[in-house]
Amino acid sequence: KWEASFIFHNFMDILPASLLDLGPLQQLERACFTDDRWPLLDLMAVLTFPSVVRLKAHMDGRMVGFVAGDQRDAQGISWIATIAVLPQYQQQGIGRALLLACESKLTTPRVRLCLRTDNVSALRLYEQHGYQRVDVWRGYYKDGADALVMEKARSL
Repeated sequence: KWEASFIFHNFMDILPASLLDLGPLQQLERACFTDDRWPLLDLMAVLTFPSVVRLKAHMDGRMVGFVAGDQRDAQGISWIATIAVLPQYQQQGIGRALLLACESKLTTPRVRLCLRTDNVSALRLYEQHGYQRVDVWRGYYKDGADALVMEKARSL
């Protein structure tokens, strides 16, 4: 089986993330999010909870991206809880590689995620990969911005 790193980017590896990645994940969160970055305890949880798929993009000797998927088998749905790529590494296919790698490890027939309604590049990426708009959560973000909820139905 081909590794995602060879398909999407010659110099990038997509690897499992662990609690050892807490420091780099905090740096990534600070670089990518302002008011809405996750608190320390949430980052520790996403790196340790057994049902969470957590992957990092590693390039140039550092973590340049991260994705976490929360699988909820009883509901038949998984949530992409977070996905982030350092600003200087964006628009290189890293977010796409992380999304697809995470999806490949999730076994539920539906995958959901949410994003800011003004995040046009992420919206385009998700639509290109079969996500459809299913809801809007008004005032979801700390600054009052709305979240767009998107879902992808998959035949497994």
